[in-house]
Amino acid sequence: MTIRTVSRRKFQLGAAALALSILATGCGAPGGSGGNEQVTLRFAWWGNEYLNAQTEKVITAFEAKHPNINIESEPGEWSSYWDKLATKTAANDAPDVIQMDQKYIAEYGGRGALLDLGKQDGIDTSKLDKEALASGQYDGAQYGLSTGQNAYVIMANTKVFEAAGVPLPDDTTWTWDDFMETASKISAAGDGKNYGAAYGSNEADLIIWLRQHGENLYSADGKLDFDTATAASFWERLEEQRDSKASPPATVATEDSGAGLEESLFGTNRVGMAWWWTNQLGSLESTTGSSIKMLRAPSIDGSAADNGMYYKPTMFWSASSRSKHPDEAATFINYLTNSPEAGAILMTDRGVPTNPEIVESITPDLKPADTTVVSFLKDIAPDMKDAPPVPPVGAGSVQNVIKRYTDEVLYDRLTPQAAAEAFKKEVEGMLSSARK
Repeated sequence: MTIRTVSRRKFQLGAAALALSILATGCGAPGGSGGNEQVTLRFAWWGNEYLNAQTEKVITAFEAKHPNINIESEPGEWSSYWDKLATKTAANDAPDVIQMDQKYIAEYGGRGALLDLGKQDGIDTSKLDKEALASGQYDGAQYGLSTGQNAYVIMANTKVFEAAGVPLPDDTTWTWDDFMETASKISAAGDGKNYGAAYGSNEADLIIWLRQHGENLYSADGKLDFDTATAASFWERLEEQRDSKASPPATVATEDSGAGLEESLFGTNRVGMAWWWTNQLGSLESTTGSSIKMLRAPSIDGSAADNGMYYKPTMFWSASSRSKHPDEAATFINYLTNSPEAGAILMTDRGVPTNPEIVESITPDLKPADTTVVSFLKDIAPDMKDAPPVPPVGAGSVQNVIKRYTDEVLYDRLTPQAAAEAFKKEVEGMLSSARK
């Protein structure tokens, strides 16, 4: 999902304290309550008002079926969620059930802070997509269950395309040259008010670019797995978007990165193309009042099979290894993952469910945008490759580093080659420090 990035310094400090705490105390979780003893589970997640209301609804439905389990809500916002979670975990006060992001599966699981869900009898994984299951595994343990699948795509605002008189591209055959030409035409028609494309400086942008070159951001053993020259070519392309005026000037892009969706260039119909996750289609259409067309990533050779795209879990359900009620936590996670009742409430707002039976049960009630997403994810399946390796311990803030070096390039403070070299050196240091 497209998100605003924030400083992770407090998280890194909290994670270090967490590691020391776990080493000192051990990480085995106490046993479940057993029987029908009344227990309370704390449940933390991030989201907006709509997602919060939806989550409260599914909690109420679960409690009605499990009257001995009370769920205590701990909703939060992305901007502060991880700092709070790190602080609570380091203080041995983590929530029992945790909404988790893939970039932190290894950070928390690898430090012993998450429960191995694969060892919980109360969780049925037999019907779940196997690749989605693997995406929540680290070092042989199942630290998270995917809430639903997603893909990182270019969202094309048809209102902006029509105003510019530019046709939508054929996303099954388009190249990066086609992308640049299309964006430049929209910007030219916009006369300095509208722009063709936003910059893609998300971690997923870099991953897709590297995969198109036969490389990856991380290897399976948790090391960097790309050539500096390939990373440099990523920033060279963003620099070309700026210089060709396919994308906004650096100052405009910086201001836009700090805006909410409603005030952003895309949200106010001032940019034709931007990178988003598929589960955001509905909110994008609602905000813009425009029909949004999802497009596959451009490729180097014009082959959709070589565009580097992959399915990614929107987020995960995880549980604390220090929970006093691991059995009940497993029961709740199993309900969220496999219950048709929960599926009917959660729908596809946290991604398209990885249990095909849940997808089938909710399909008749999906909103038009959600039906479009389900169909799109199915259509691109033949060209999708295996997901990239799970980010290793120490990689939680790499996305911030990518964004920072993107700014350095766009403001001409570093060349793409210098940015690539500095980026690789900095991230190698982060991963090395985390392994100590």
